[in-house]
Amino acid sequence: MKKRIVSLLALVLIASMVLAACSKNNNDGGKSSSSAPSDSGSSAVSEQPSGPVKIKMFAVQEPNIDLATNKFTKFAEEKFNIKFTFEAVPSDGAKEKRQISLASGDYPDAYMLTAYVDQFSQADLLKYGKQGVLIPLNDLIKEYAPNIQAALDSNADLKAFSVAPDGNIYGLPAYTQCFHCSYPNKMWINTKWLDNLKLEMPKTTEDFKKVLEAFKNGDPNQNGAKDEVPLSGSTEDFGVRVVPFLMNAFVYDDDRNHLLLQDGKVGSAATTEAWKQGLTYIKSLYDEGLIDPGAFTQNAEAFKKIGENGDAQILGAGAGMHPAIFVNIDVGNKNSKDYNPVTPLIGPSGQSLATHDGGGVSPGAKFALTNKASKEAQISMIRLVDYMFTTEGQTNAASGLEGIDWRKPKDGEVALGEGVTPQVATIPAVEGEAPRNAGWSGMGHFYMPKEYRDSFVQGTDIYESANYERRLYQATLLYQGHEPKELFPLWAIWLDPADVDEASILQTNIRTFIDENALQFITGHKKLDKDWDGYIKGLSDLKLGRYLEILQKAYDGSTFKK
Repeated sequence: MKKRIVSLLALVLIASMVLAACSKNNNDGGKSSSSAPSDSGSSAVSEQPSGPVKIKMFAVQEPNIDLATNKFTKFAEEKFNIKFTFEAVPSDGAKEKRQISLASGDYPDAYMLTAYVDQFSQADLLKYGKQGVLIPLNDLIKEYAPNIQAALDSNADLKAFSVAPDGNIYGLPAYTQCFHCSYPNKMWINTKWLDNLKLEMPKTTEDFKKVLEAFKNGDPNQNGAKDEVPLSGSTEDFGVRVVPFLMNAFVYDDDRNHLLLQDGKVGSAATTEAWKQGLTYIKSLYDEGLIDPGAFTQNAEAFKKIGENGDAQILGAGAGMHPAIFVNIDVGNKNSKDYNPVTPLIGPSGQSLATHDGGGVSPGAKFALTNKASKEAQISMIRLVDYMFTTEGQTNAASGLEGIDWRKPKDGEVALGEGVTPQVATIPAVEGEAPRNAGWSGMGHFYMPKEYRDSFVQGTDIYESANYERRLYQATLLYQGHEPKELFPLWAIWLDPADVDEASILQTNIRTFIDENALQFITGHKKLDKDWDGYIKGLSDLKLGRYLEILQKAYDGSTFKK
């Protein structure tokens, strides 16, 4: 399902014309001393060799892209005096092929990966960095990459993602501040049904329950049949499960590892009395038939069949990062505009939280150089990546070349961000045209802070498919500020290498146990009044305390600890 969600996010970002593909992880033009990249480039920093620098590069080749004939490939080769030999692998199996290349010793000069397909983990960077396979980039950046250096100096998060505990930069991540991705657990409700039943948008957990009851019993689709599905979701991947949105009215649920950070101390939300209260509420919805049982078992395809039911509209509310997960958003779709965001619900104690993460940034790196790269190859590659830290370079690499996939804005066009000067307008694809093959798509994603994404031209009618990003942006404004004051930054924490394997096993076992027991409590296979203590003991037996101890040590040694 990971790939399916990625494809949906790609649709989001293509429709919004901000990226060629998403993704849980964009910036603006500006001067190199600011948080946004400079358009000055770095190709003239020092003299290049007279002949092309030969570089063997491991690369992930996405559908409709041929890297060998790609227009951005040719552009980059000419601009930076490079001749690429690609070890191009498809998305399927990319991780395994990368690992094989490293294990065999037959690895290339450089790796250029796609973060939402595969990338180096933090453990990989430390392992291969200490072995000398991956070389530190620090000196190369300082000497040849002014735009990367400026971004590291001005962006504390990027620096935290990039700099290993030993002070070295063994690879660079894809830093993409996807605003709507950073609040993934949204709820979309059928406002046409609210109007038909003369109901207000729900604000509290009790309001929401009453609305779902009305959806079930009030024939809101007006077809005379009791065929409505009040609430549904999916189990496949981040942001589509029904539990986190509802649980956030009781206690913070990060939808991944159920971690809390309070007064600098790491804890588990899933052991709290508030978690138990949240499960009690969700169980009450389930017991009354207000939650589709399939929401706890079905894949995205089954979820979308409910949202796109052929005979009549039957879905009342859907959990998802964006509505394209469960309803089509293309031109002419009759259902899409009916689904609008619900503000985070207020629970019995006044809690009203929203899941928030690093905006789609995954720990690790998508670009790295190996010890097989010549000095000339190292310089050429860091210059190329430095170019992709500029507005022009990032857009040419990720979206496609200027004049083919994007253009400068025209007078009167407006940017996605309020009060932001527009810088980039995409050139929509024409139905039936051949793939343009003018950009590297996700392989070209590098530095996209919010100000970059906000500078893309967007129309103002949020229900037009071309303006989907504005629709998501406006929806996310309802969630912004509902995150806890303290968040455990698991997406950016560097664990002690000695703890990585242990933490990985503990993390998997504990998360699985929590999620499986939550489902059993909700569906009644376990009783909250009788089996709760046994559940807590089970977490203890799985060494939850040890897992939290490892995370606490990593947090205490991080730049995030104030």
